[in-house]
Amino acid sequence: MKTIAITGVLGYSGRYVAAEAVRRGWHVVGLTNSAGRLPNPAGYELRPMPWGTSENVLSGVDVLVNTYWVRFSYAGQRGGHAAFSHEQAVRHTLALFESARQAGVGRVVHTSITCPDSESELPYFRGKAELEQALAATGLPHSVLRPAILFGESPQESILINNMAWCLRRLPAVATFGRGEYSLQPIHVQDFAELAMDEASRSEPQRIINATGRETYTFRELWALLARSMGLWRPVLPVPHGVGYLAARVLGSLVGDVMLTRDEIAGLAQNRLAVPGSGGGTRPLSTWLQQHADTLGRAYASELSRRQ
Repeated sequence: MKTIAITGVLGYSGRYVAAEAVRRGWHVVGLTNSAGRLPNPAGYELRPMPWGTSENVLSGVDVLVNTYWVRFSYAGQRGGHAAFSHEQAVRHTLALFESARQAGVGRVVHTSITCPDSESELPYFRGKAELEQALAATGLPHSVLRPAILFGESPQESILINNMAWCLRRLPAVATFGRGEYSLQPIHVQDFAELAMDEASRSEPQRIINATGRETYTFRELWALLARSMGLWRPVLPVPHGVGYLAARVLGSLVGDVMLTRDEIAGLAQNRLAVPGSGGGTRPLSTWLQQHADTLGRAYASELSRRQ
């Protein structure tokens, strides 16, 4: 039986990748800093992340699947939540790659983002590009998955889409940043997990895959699709980016979370969450919305609480 190490095995996407790995007959090692704080109902073997120990936690591992990253940098003032940053995430991921190289891991499956760019002013996309280059420099056989945003299986796991629905249920109108013509290609988390495990068994030295869903929506179209699925009607107003950011910040303060950042608005406006063509996802967002319309947006999904 081959051994696969997966970061975030007690979290969101890593948990789905781990379950898919078990279905395919792999032994799962979970890399986590949350042992003892989050439940481990599947009973995975847990090891610490490599930046928290002097031991090589990837010893004996055949394949590493990395889902670790942070959505935004956070100073840690609110509600006792710990600080984190893109710069820290880059350092930690570089340490993970080096551990994989030293341990002789046979393949790395790394989660990146659509449209990474080493010249970008946005640290999210710049950091992802830096890590793709660093992984190639290790010489390890690898696959890079480039998703846009994930959704499913439950509404609470789909932070962006659930919280858009939350706004639709509570506000008399919603907004786009500018005209809202930038696009998104959401992929179901199970599609992503299956794709990650397909890549874990590849033998090619280097592969880059746009891990996007089969449907593409502009931000304005996504608002309309959500409202229609939920049986609601709300006007969608174009607002300047600064006004939209202030509104998101006010709403975030009311729920004790970071709803959206300036950089995320800029990334949307630069159309970085879509690529030409249709991706490999088989579970369409439109069908998922119909299945979850009654529960979507009933409760707010907190990014900071997920990171506890």
